[in-house]
Amino acid sequence: MATSALSNVLLSPARPNSHLSTSYRPKFSALRFSNSGSLCPVANPLRVTAGKRRFTTFCSSDAANGSKEDDKPIELRYPAFPTVLDINQIRDILPHRFPFLLVDRVIEYNPGVSAVGIKNVTINDNFFPGHFPERPIMPGVLMIEAMAQVGGLVMLQPEVGGSRENFFFAGIDKVRFRKPVIAGDTLVMRMTLVKLQKRFGIAKMEGKAYVGGEVVCEGEFLMATGSGSE
Repeated sequence: MATSALSNVLLSPARPNSHLSTSYRPKFSALRFSNSGSLCPVANPLRVTAGKRRFTTFCSSDAANGSKEDDKPIELRYPAFPTVLDINQIRDILPHRFPFLLVDRVIEYNPGVSAVGIKNVTINDNFFPGHFPERPIMPGVLMIEAMAQVGGLVMLQPEVGGSRENFFFAGIDKVRFRKPVIAGDTLVMRMTLVKLQKRFGIAKMEGKAYVGGEVVCEGEFLMATGSGSE
């Protein structure tokens, strides 16, 4: 926007004073663009008066401030996800084990309310040889399962009444798959408790999964909880 605004500026020369030479000819400063299309600072003579030359300099805000971020190597630009629960703490809560534990880390955690977990999708995941050999795509049902496990982390808490001995994925609704998830992606999953019926041990949750900030999967989930004696 700075470039377009400046490019429309027209500088009108002041009227020459009577004591100046009649050979006075005003000159206008112009904006110059590089081959890349970016605005470059230039200084052109505005006018010549009595042997003196005045200059006007234009520059874009980006050129003036510079971008320190671009000076960093790419491996230093992006911070890692925080760790609220590591894999060992996740294993203490969830009963799942290899090859069906699909949550690697929890980066936000509000027990009984919500959680955000991540799944690092790698070519070494055991489902890729069959889905598909020529185009490895994470199965949608496993994305749903991974999200349900994040929901389990929310629900398997004493204050909610959940128990790892008796916790079930009861149903799904309004599920949509927006984009494929492939090897090398980081699946970021948010699960939020919407409604809890403790009497019946039923919880309704909403979930969304993201890759690079874009929604790849979303839906509503039903969880059945109870004590180990039921």
